[in-house]
Amino acid sequence: MTDPAARRRSILWRTRFANLFGAVMAFVYFRFIDPVTSGPGVTWIEIVFSAAAVTALMIIGARFNARWAVPMLTQPGSTEARRRALLFPWAMAGSTLSAWVVAGVIFGVVGPLLAGWFTVLSALRTVIGITAVGGLVTAAIVFFAIENRWRQELPGFFPAGDLSAVRGVPRLPVRARLLVVFLLTSVGPLTLLGIIAWRRGRLAAADPANAGIVLGEMLAIIAFFIVGGLVAAVRLSWVVSDSVAAPLLGLTFAMARVERGDLGAHCPVVSNDEIGAATEGFNRMLDGLREREAIKETFGRYVTREVRDEILAGRVSVEGEQREVTVLFADLRDFTPWVESSEPRQVVRDLNAYFAEMEAAIRAHGGLVLQFIGDEIEAVFGAPVPAPDHAARAVRAALEMRARLATWNGGRSRPLSHGIGVHTGSVLAGAIGSRERLSYALVGDTVNLASRIEGLTKQVGADILVSATTARGLDGGVALDPLPAVRVKGKSAEVEVFRVV
Repeated sequence: MTDPAARRRSILWRTRFANLFGAVMAFVYFRFIDPVTSGPGVTWIEIVFSAAAVTALMIIGARFNARWAVPMLTQPGSTEARRRALLFPWAMAGSTLSAWVVAGVIFGVVGPLLAGWFTVLSALRTVIGITAVGGLVTAAIVFFAIENRWRQELPGFFPAGDLSAVRGVPRLPVRARLLVVFLLTSVGPLTLLGIIAWRRGRLAAADPANAGIVLGEMLAIIAFFIVGGLVAAVRLSWVVSDSVAAPLLGLTFAMARVERGDLGAHCPVVSNDEIGAATEGFNRMLDGLREREAIKETFGRYVTREVRDEILAGRVSVEGEQREVTVLFADLRDFTPWVESSEPRQVVRDLNAYFAEMEAAIRAHGGLVLQFIGDEIEAVFGAPVPAPDHAARAVRAALEMRARLATWNGGRSRPLSHGIGVHTGSVLAGAIGSRERLSYALVGDTVNLASRIEGLTKQVGADILVSATTARGLDGGVALDPLPAVRVKGKSAEVEVFRVV
C-alpha cells in the first residue's frame, strides 16, 4: 500500500473495527453473560438508544481527531506538525479511551436513569466494566495498530530521521510494549476471571438450588474470556511484534548494504524508542562514513590513492622526517610566447589537459605530484610511501611523460615541448604550512638541484636529464648518454648529468 490517502483510510478503518470489536464484546458480556448489571430485558428503545449513543461518540471522536490533525495536513514541515505526528497514535488511543469512559457513563448512568432501574452499585460496575473490559483493550489495540501503520507516514514529517529532536513526546520502550500486551492479555483476563469465579461461588453457596445454573453461566463467561482474550492477544501480539521486527529487519538490510560497500543506504527512523535511537545512530554513522569517503576522494585528488590510503591508515607519518627520495621537475618550453599568442581560456584548457596527462604518468609509477607552479610540475618518488626503487620509478615516469606528450601533441596544430630533470638525494619531508593550511612538501638541496637540472635541459638540447646519483640507482634497463659535467647556480662543484635516450 503506497498511496498515502489509502494508508490514512486504513488507519481510520482499523480504529472503527477496533471500537466495533470492543462494543460487541462489552454488549455481549453485560447483556448475555453477566446480566446481573443489566435491566429486565432487551427492548427496541434500548437498541435504538445504544446505536444512537455509539454513532454520536464515533462522529464526535472522528471530528476531534480530524481537527487535531489539521496542522499535520496544512503545515507538514512545521514544529507543531512534527510533534503531533509523533503524538498521533497517542491522541487516537486517548480519544478512544475517553469515548469508552463516556460510553460507560451513558450506559451505566444515563441509560438506567432514563429506563428507571438505576442503582449505584450497578452503575459503578457498568462504568468500570465498560472502561476496563472494553476501553483499555480497545485503546491498546488502537494505539498499536495505528502506530504500526502510521510509521509509514513518519518519514514524510522527518526526512532527516531526527525524531529524537522533538521534545515533549512520550516514549514507549520495547519492554513497556511487551509488558502492556502481557497485562492486557494475561493478567487482566485472569484477574477478572478470578473475581467472577469468586462472585459466582458466593451466589452458588447462597442458593444451592441454582448452583447448576450459576456454574453454567460461569463456564459461559470463561469461554467468552478465552475466545475474546485469544483474539485480542493474537492481534496485539502480532502488531507489537511487527512494530519491533519490521524496523530491525530494515536496519539489518541497510547494514548488509553498507557491508557490501554501498554507503548510499539509509534506514528510515519510524519510532522514538530504543530501536528508533539505534536507527538514528546508524544513519549518523553512515553520514560520518560518507563524509569520510568524501574527504578520502577529495584527498585523492591531491595525492595518489595509495598514498591517501597509507596516510589515512596511519602507516605514513606526515611529520618532518629525513628521507632518501627522487625528485622530478617538468617545465613547458616557450611557455610565455605561447600564452601571449593564445586565447586565455584555451591556454587554461590546454594546461589542464597537459597536467592531467603528466600526472597520470607520475601516478602510474607511484609518484606524488607535490604542486603545479605555473607551467611547472614538482613530483617526488619514495615519499611519503617508501619505495626502494624510487630512482627507477622516477625515470620510467619521465619516459612515459615523454610518450604521453608526443601522443597528445598529435592532435594539436601547435605542439608543445617540455624539459624534465630528475635527481636523487636526501630531503626533509613533512606537512609544512600555517595552522589554516598545510601541504606535504620537501625541503633541502636535493629539491633545488633537481630544479636546476631541469633548467639545463634547454641548454644541452635534451628533454630528460638525470643526475649521477639517480643514474646509480637505476637497474640498467634505461639507456643513458653521459654529458660533460656542468656548473649550476648555487653549486661550487660541477654536476654530472646524463641524457635519457
